[in-house]
Amino acid sequence: MKIARPRLLVASLVAAVVLIGAYAVWQVSSDSGTDSEVDAALEDSQDRSLPDDEFAIEPIPELDGDAFPDATLVDRDGNEVSSASWLGDTPLVVNFWFSTCVPCERELADFAEVAAEVDGDVRFIGVNPLDTVPVMERFAGERGVEYDLMRDEFAELQSALGVTFFPYTVFVSSSGEIIDQTGVLDADGLRDHVDALLEAENQA
Repeated sequence: MKIARPRLLVASLVAAVVLIGAYAVWQVSSDSGTDSEVDAALEDSQDRSLPDDEFAIEPIPELDGDAFPDATLVDRDGNEVSSASWLGDTPLVVNFWFSTCVPCERELADFAEVAAEVDGDVRFIGVNPLDTVPVMERFAGERGVEYDLMRDEFAELQSALGVTFFPYTVFVSSSGEIIDQTGVLDADGLRDHVDALLEAENQA
């Protein structure tokens, strides 16, 4: 039996992204003197800036001790993949992101760096609810990402975890227990979370 998928949540998420983008363009326009200045400001994504309170966008759900949910995602070849199949071998770092999310963009290079450092001990998986496969792979690849990328095209895993903002990262033991969760991280912060994940894994 095919389970109904929350398409409405995907549509709402896309609408929210569009509204945020429209607001950003309006704000840049109001701060610039000419249209050419607006185009220049938006042309290079590295020039975009975040508000000072970027870490307080949404409260982070308390999932510690919960079981990592089983959901159906799609790999780069269009094959359905169960998130439960990720469990059993190594602990997981599951990162939700998409290409037009500014903090996601800045975070990806740090995730690529740390994932390479702990390769074999911790499995990193990038989960993307919005981008096409070519956009997802190109964008992540340009930032050094070599770990697995999955599309949550019907927001099944996102909905099961209650993810309402991006980026969002869940740290999961090999047995499927959620150890921690967080919003945007830099490389050092991610290393701290990975160390805590490995410590919890060794104590299990």
